[in-house]
Amino acid sequence: MGMTMTQKILAKKAGLDRVEPGQLINAKVDMVLGNDVTTPVAVTEYEKAGFGPVFDKNKVSIVLDHFTPNKDIKAAQQCLISRNFAWDQGIVNFFDVGEMGIEHALLPEKGLIAPGELCVGADSHTCTYGALGAFSTGFGSTDMAAAMATGEIWFKVPSALKFNLIGKPAPYVSGKDIILHIIGMIGVDGALYKSMEFFGDGLQYLSMDDRFSMANMAIEAGGKNGIFTVDDITLDYVKDRVDRPFEVVVPDTDAVYDEVYEIDLSKLEPTVAFPHLPENTKTITEAEACDVSINQVIIGSCTNGRLEDLKAAAEILKGRHVAKTCRTIVIPATQQIYLDALKAGYLTIFVEAGCSVSTPTCGPCLGGHMGILAAGERALATTNRNFVGRMGHPSSEVYLCSPAVAAASAVAGKIISPAHI
Repeated sequence: MGMTMTQKILAKKAGLDRVEPGQLINAKVDMVLGNDVTTPVAVTEYEKAGFGPVFDKNKVSIVLDHFTPNKDIKAAQQCLISRNFAWDQGIVNFFDVGEMGIEHALLPEKGLIAPGELCVGADSHTCTYGALGAFSTGFGSTDMAAAMATGEIWFKVPSALKFNLIGKPAPYVSGKDIILHIIGMIGVDGALYKSMEFFGDGLQYLSMDDRFSMANMAIEAGGKNGIFTVDDITLDYVKDRVDRPFEVVVPDTDAVYDEVYEIDLSKLEPTVAFPHLPENTKTITEAEACDVSINQVIIGSCTNGRLEDLKAAAEILKGRHVAKTCRTIVIPATQQIYLDALKAGYLTIFVEAGCSVSTPTCGPCLGGHMGILAAGERALATTNRNFVGRMGHPSSEVYLCSPAVAAASAVAGKIISPAHI
């Protein structure tokens, strides 16, 4: 039987002709990633093990993005550990305040991930890079230490789910809406330790920003990774970024999938995930009927802080003002995105609409800083998780949506369709 995209990449990186689901392999990595939360733990284990130089100073990335600019002394100490390790090791791809961005937007932007490559990161949303046709997945800090030292890591080869996307999305339906629909359909454990592989004619209507958003949330369905077939849209994105040879991997025609789903994009509505799981989804029509007032809107994160996301929000907010009862925080995902949004006039629109615009940071997404919720407050966010206490007080609530829905709802002060603003 044939192999899926994921299985073919893992076989190549393990130096094997083929692999089977469930097989344990040792594979060579093309990039190891850590941030200011996970790197200090990895550094402690690295030093405890007595490791010397990292296996390749060009193939380790450390991005200080979660609690930066530092929110308190503990965060500052964490960053100091990461910073000293990066300097001592001569890490080429080290990104500190002023140069950093949210890691999963920054690495693709910098051309550090290419189709067919294998990336591992000490952050669960490392699966984002599957949008480029790479195998990428999250792992723990101790694994990060071993991978930095050896350039290898072990895997259990996952089986796969195939998603065949057909049709053209309606206005205001984005990649975020598609992946929320899928998670609502299969559940938060519907892809448990499986590869979510995306194909179909509908891909022609999905930008790279749409695809990054979808691959980013594969973990929210329990997936080991999400991966997109490489097409002209992918190749156009990487051509001026990636400066090294890479190999596009395609699945075998007789590849085996546990399930095959067909998703007609033309039939989807904007989608909102209600508390307290990403699978608790409602269409925007259903969500409006619930008449949910909101205290805060977050537009940003590694899921939806890219330029197209900011454009979608700016188009709705132009000439409007957010509700006085709704704090609205906009966080461009990288410095380059910040500059591009500035040049396009989006940041002016946000400020004139009464929004707060932040330097790149993960900030409120994980309840870090820059927008913590008080008891009983509700946030509508373009982030990826809405667990209990995710963004602050345990009695607060987080609803997940696209940038267009977020912007419209910020104006209305309640969850509303962009078509109704």
